[in-house]
Amino acid sequence: MKCLVVKAHPLSESLCSCLADRAMGVLRDAGHVVEAEDLYAEGFAASLTEAERDSYYAGPYAAQQVRPQIERLLAAEAIVLVFPTWWFGFPAILKGWFDRVWAPGVVYDHADQYGPIKPRLTNLRHLLAVTSLGSPWWVDRFVLRQPVKRVLKTAIAGTCAPQCRLDLLSLYKSEQLTQAQVEQFGLRIERALQRWPV
Repeated sequence: MKCLVVKAHPLSESLCSCLADRAMGVLRDAGHVVEAEDLYAEGFAASLTEAERDSYYAGPYAAQQVRPQIERLLAAEAIVLVFPTWWFGFPAILKGWFDRVWAPGVVYDHADQYGPIKPRLTNLRHLLAVTSLGSPWWVDRFVLRQPVKRVLKTAIAGTCAPQCRLDLLSLYKSEQLTQAQVEQFGLRIERALQRWPV
């Protein structure tokens, strides 16, 4: 499959960078075609531009500044997102990628009278989100009720690519991990990706 690995972490030596590299290696070893998108290294601007926002409903979407990202997204049959969860949400740069790249006329169409949107991302079959959190698992699951998973499943993949299978792997208490725990989590990533068809 054509796989897009999107990393959203500012540090090149971070845990997220290590996990993204591991995911890319597993995918390549399995015979997939892998495209990497390192949002910080590429200097991706998170803020929606005035032209982009003006065109959200007027159309067509003003995609000139994000055309390469849109082309990579539309070509992907599978996506791996690797990012830290900060304040129980996406890093601003990843949220901006969704705002600017997952746009109307690209991954969905607006319905009449502001009704439910109509999905267009029919090529996307798999989405694996890999995230690190400083909090323990019970805070994310029981106190906050997994906000990142709910947004990805219901609002993003669920509406733009309803046929897409979503999996989320969360690495909790990430500032206190041993090397063995990181390795164990890396094996979970490998097992998840090895289930993807070539």
